[in-house]
Amino acid sequence: MEAIVQAFGLIFDPYVLMVIGASALYGLFVGAIPGLTATMATALLVPITFFMPAVPAVAAIVTATAMAIFSGDIPGALLRIPGTPASAAYCDEAYAMTKKGQAELVLGAGLVFSVIGGIFGTIVLVTAAPALADFALQFSTFEYFWLVLLGLTCAVFIASDNVIKGLAALFIGLLVSSVGMENPAAHPRFTFDAPDLMGGVTLIPMMVGLFAVSEVLRYVTSVEKPLNLAQDRFGSIFKGQWGLLKKYPVQALRGSGLGTLIGALPGAGADIAAWMSYAMSKKFSKEPQKFGTGHPEGVVESGAANNSALSGAWIPALVFGIPGDSITAIAIGVLYMKNMFPGPQIFLENPQNIYAVFIVFFLANLLMLPLGVLAIKSYKQVLRVSRAVLMPVILVFCMVGAFAINNTQFDIGIMLAFGVLAFFMEKNGFPVAPVILGAVLGGMLERHFTNSIIKADGDWTTFFSRPIAGTLGVVTVLVWLLPAAIALWKRSRRAPQ
Repeated sequence: MEAIVQAFGLIFDPYVLMVIGASALYGLFVGAIPGLTATMATALLVPITFFMPAVPAVAAIVTATAMAIFSGDIPGALLRIPGTPASAAYCDEAYAMTKKGQAELVLGAGLVFSVIGGIFGTIVLVTAAPALADFALQFSTFEYFWLVLLGLTCAVFIASDNVIKGLAALFIGLLVSSVGMENPAAHPRFTFDAPDLMGGVTLIPMMVGLFAVSEVLRYVTSVEKPLNLAQDRFGSIFKGQWGLLKKYPVQALRGSGLGTLIGALPGAGADIAAWMSYAMSKKFSKEPQKFGTGHPEGVVESGAANNSALSGAWIPALVFGIPGDSITAIAIGVLYMKNMFPGPQIFLENPQNIYAVFIVFFLANLLMLPLGVLAIKSYKQVLRVSRAVLMPVILVFCMVGAFAINNTQFDIGIMLAFGVLAFFMEKNGFPVAPVILGAVLGGMLERHFTNSIIKADGDWTTFFSRPIAGTLGVVTVLVWLLPAAIALWKRSRRAPQ
């Protein structure tokens, strides 16, 4: 109880409240600009959080990403250009409603059901994370080895349409994680005699390059014409929302639940949750023929899913230190920078900080209602910001932020190199998220494997001898073998009798 009181004191500090308010406006702005993602918003915040205490730093990331995911619906509904990938799932549906004269209804639905999904996911986070932390205290290096391996596996199979390309991206991240001093012999590995690489590749400049610099390069090489902006004024945003809630309560609950579950899977995130929820909504709808014609049912369900997935992604991040998506991968880097090491011990050593994070989730989702209306009302001014002005400013911020981490020009080079790498990867259909997950989890995987094999004295069966470790090991192996088994079964069914 004392920790909860301390958490409220930490959050309702005037400085922290100011950070939350500023981050909310920043997230709404970034999300409403087509092409600027919630992940990019998070990456650009990292250099600023470097100068903040732990609680406001995490509060800034949580608030900005929640707002950015919602505000990506605005250009999607009005211009048929999703502001963030999470909004792409129902972009056509929302735009069809706008063409039918229902812009207020669809934008209000995006706002209201994003808040509902976000609060649902936060409730699950608050109840599930401490319980999982108690369970995780029973984990040894064997359990963590299998858990990390399962997380990396799921990231490839879930977050990638092409498993081969997903694996290639993952191995790039694992290669990056192996740069530095070898574990446990402390022998330099892949450093090429560069002293700056002795401690490994700095994670934050790498992330900024992958998600922000690559976006700048995409803009520079784009030949798209300027957007034609709508000029309509809006009426009441909340008109008709109670009717939607009464008509589609099951869809809202189902989207929130599925979003939280998908968000908790490593590598999935809000993008996958929104697509899966929209597909499920159509599959179980009583009116599937209306989908694509401006039907609000899919918007309700997938809109709730994308924000609930944000909260869900923090469950494995806080309890096990395994990022649920690219945003929590960046957040984990910030937590380490602030000496808040993710894992079950954080609930024992810094409970007030964890409760403060929970309070921020509730505040951010409640704050979304008034600020969301403000963002919708002023959408023309937000969308009119020229990307020809915006992108050079972003690049300058990236360079300053990368330099500020270690005060070295080498990190600027790291940032630019990974920006170019991400640009060419996405241009050729390779996902970027597995790279960052591999880089974040690679060191953890190696450390737990090395410690486990030493304790087991080289006996591989020890990895399956403990009940939890054995279960996780069997599940991981099944995830590897199941796709091949299904493919072989389908081929045998197609074979001529």
